[in-house]
Amino acid sequence: MIANIVKPGSKTLGVLIYLFGPGKATVHTGPHIVASWDGFAPDPGPEDSPGHTERMDQLAKALDLRVKQAGDQAPEGHVWQCSLRAAPEDRALTDAEWATIARRVLHATGIAPDGDPDGCRWIAVRHADDHIHIVATKMRGDLRPPRNWNDYHRAMTELTQIETDFGLHQVNRDRDTWPAAKRPTRAETEKAARNGHSRAVREQLRLTVRTALSHAHSVEEFLGLLADAGLQVETRTLPSGDLNGYKVALPGDSADGKPIWYSGAALATDLSLPKIQERLRATEPTVPRPAGRPRPNPWHQATAAIERIPHHLAQDDPAPASAHLVAFGEILYALPALAPTHVRAELRKAAFAFEYAVNTRARVDHQHARALRGACKTLGTHPADDGLIAMLVDAAVLTVIAVRRQSALRHHDQQVAAAQQTLLHLQAAYRQAAPAPLARLAERKPPADTARHYAEHLRKAVPAYAEQILNETAWDALTAVLADVQRKGRNPADLLQQAAQIRPLDDAHSPAQVLTWRIQRLGERHAPSPRAAQAQSSAQRPAPPSQPAAAAPAPKASPAQRR
Repeated sequence: MIANIVKPGSKTLGVLIYLFGPGKATVHTGPHIVASWDGFAPDPGPEDSPGHTERMDQLAKALDLRVKQAGDQAPEGHVWQCSLRAAPEDRALTDAEWATIARRVLHATGIAPDGDPDGCRWIAVRHADDHIHIVATKMRGDLRPPRNWNDYHRAMTELTQIETDFGLHQVNRDRDTWPAAKRPTRAETEKAARNGHSRAVREQLRLTVRTALSHAHSVEEFLGLLADAGLQVETRTLPSGDLNGYKVALPGDSADGKPIWYSGAALATDLSLPKIQERLRATEPTVPRPAGRPRPNPWHQATAAIERIPHHLAQDDPAPASAHLVAFGEILYALPALAPTHVRAELRKAAFAFEYAVNTRARVDHQHARALRGACKTLGTHPADDGLIAMLVDAAVLTVIAVRRQSALRHHDQQVAAAQQTLLHLQAAYRQAAPAPLARLAERKPPADTARHYAEHLRKAVPAYAEQILNETAWDALTAVLADVQRKGRNPADLLQQAAQIRPLDDAHSPAQVLTWRIQRLGERHAPSPRAAQAQSSAQRPAPPSQPAAAAPAPKASPAQRR
C-alpha cells in the first residue's frame, strides 16, 4: 500500500466536487464516505443522486468551520489530501477496513490523533475498489494548526505495520534499495498520453541521457552526444570556468513558450554532473598496454566480466557487486545502438526495465568495475554481429536471473518484478539474435566420430548436464566450436572443463548454447605457452585424496592407529 500526500490547497469545495464527481483519469464508481471525524458527516453520494448539491455544500461548510473561526490565523493551504492505494495483488478491502486504515494514518501523521477531541475535521472517500482519499482541514478545535511535520514518512511507516496487520502486499520502503530514478507521476503520465507519447518526458530524457553516458569517454563528449540526440542542452560554469552542472529539455516540451528544463539530478540521482564525472574517471586505463600486444575483443571482455557478476553478488562485500551492476546497466543502454536492427527494440526495453531492478542511489565505488566499464566504451570499435550480441545477451540473462534471486531473498518485490521484466526482454532479444549464428555453426559440425570423441570429453566435464546437452539441437554448434579450437591448437577437453567452471549451468535454459558461446570466446584467446599450460594444469589438478593439501608432513600414526 502506498500513500500520496499532495501539496495543501485552499478550496475545500473544489476537492469535494472532484472526489464525488465522475473522475478524469479514472472513472469514479459509487463515491461515498467510509469514515469521518465524528461519524455523522453528510455524505453527498454520487453526483446524480437526489440532494447531492445541498449535501455537498453542507459537508464543505462543516469541514471549513474551524478554518472560518480562525480567520486570519488559518494557514493559507488548509486542505490536506492523502490518497491510500492498495497493491494490485491485494484483496478487496471492505469499507470498515478502509475506515480503520484511514484513522490509523490520520493518527500517525498528527492530523487527527486518537482520543483527541480537538483533532482536525476529516473524511475518507471511496470511489474505487483499490483506494481511498482522505481530506482534512488543517485547523484543530483549539484553533491551532496540527503538528503534522514529516507526515509522508510517518504515514509510510504506519502503512508498513498496516500491511502486516491486514495481510497485504509488503512494499519495500528501504530508501537504500530504491532505484536512482523514480517512476513518473500520474500527471506526467497523463501529459504523455495527451501528447501521444508512450513515455513521460522525464523518462524520455533519462533514457537519452543514459544512452549518451554509456558511449561517452569524457564530459565534453557526453554533452555533445546529448546535443546530437536532439536535446536542448545548457551548462552552468563557475567563475573559474569549471563546469558546475547541466540541464536538458525535450524539443517541443514547453510552458508559456519556454523550454521545461530538467537537471541531471532531477532525472535520476546518479545522473548529476559529479556522479557522471566519477563514472567517467573510472573508465580510464590504469596500466598502459605493452607494445605489440594485440588488443582483446571488447565483446569478449564485456561478456567475461558480465559472467562474473553473479559471483560478486554472492560475496559478503557489496561494493564490487554494486559497481558491476551499475556498469552492467550502462552496457544494456549501449547495446541497442550497436546491435542489428531487429534486436534493438527488445534491448531498449530491457535497459529501461533494469533501471528499476537495482539500487543506484547508494554511493558506488566505480573503480571495482573498471574493466567492464572500459569494455563498454570500446564495444563500438569492434564490428558487432548477431553472434557477438547473442553471446553477450546470453551472459546477461544469467546475470539478471541472479539479480532477481538476490532481490527475492531480500523480499524486494518491486525489484524482483523489474528484474523479471528485464529478463523477458533479454530472452526475447536472445531468441531474435541467436538462431542465425547457431545455424551457421551447426553447418560446420565435424564428422560423427569426432563428435563422439567430444561427447566423452563432455561427460567428464559436466556429467550432470551431458545427456541434456547431447539431446539439444545446439549440440552440433557446440561440436563445431570445439573443432575450431582444436584446429587452433587448443585442447577441447581442457576448454570444456574451463567453460564449465566459469559459472554453474543451473540457470541456463540451454546449457549447450551457453557452453558454445563460452568456448568460442575462450578459443579466441591466445593459447598459453607449453610452460604456462603445464603450470595452469598443475594448479587446477586436485590433490589425490591420500595426500593432504598442506605442505607440512603428515604426523606419524600412533601404535593404536596402526592397529
